[in-house]
Amino acid sequence: MSWIKEIAYEDATGQLKKIYDRVKGPNNNIDNVLSIHSLRPHSLIGHMGLYKNVLHNSNNTLPKWYLETLGTYVSSLNQCPYCIKHHAAGLKRLLNDDRRFDQFLNCIERDNFENVFDGRLLEGLHYAKLLTLSHHKITKDHILLLQEKGFSDGEILEINQVVSYFNYVNRTVVGLGVNTDGDILGLSPNNSDEAENWSHS
Repeated sequence: MSWIKEIAYEDATGQLKKIYDRVKGPNNNIDNVLSIHSLRPHSLIGHMGLYKNVLHNSNNTLPKWYLETLGTYVSSLNQCPYCIKHHAAGLKRLLNDDRRFDQFLNCIERDNFENVFDGRLLEGLHYAKLLTLSHHKITKDHILLLQEKGFSDGEILEINQVVSYFNYVNRTVVGLGVNTDGDILGLSPNNSDEAENWSHS
């Protein structure tokens, strides 16, 4: 599970039990990335609010598969096996095309998207890498380039927030030794029209 104590679903009480009931998947499964917060349930509320709204909200205009691609890519750059496994599984489900998924995963693993993505989406991936590995080098010119490639300012914000979220969660799970033991890979809060619906399926 992890290197610190966690409270299992069957042992949860009070506020934690209420939150677990909101985020649980099949058979009361709680992903380890969520149960790692069990000693501080208020941080789980913060985590879920951020995750649901940056990645699973119907007000986003970029395709969800692209946002999952960004998340999987950032997780690869950060060497976070937990998030790679979970979000690659989610990406595969969203694409529903094994050939295309294998192509995307190969790009992520090789850190080379040049022959698969067009200029606009490719530039978003370049920005994701810069924000992850060299954020201090970002200037206004990088944003102007995203605008020139055709991203609206709202879409640039979506990319920024997804990349920033994954940098946060990658460091949470790597820094606390979270693994996928007992998890059901690829579950997510898929009801994008209801921001408060956190149930995983």
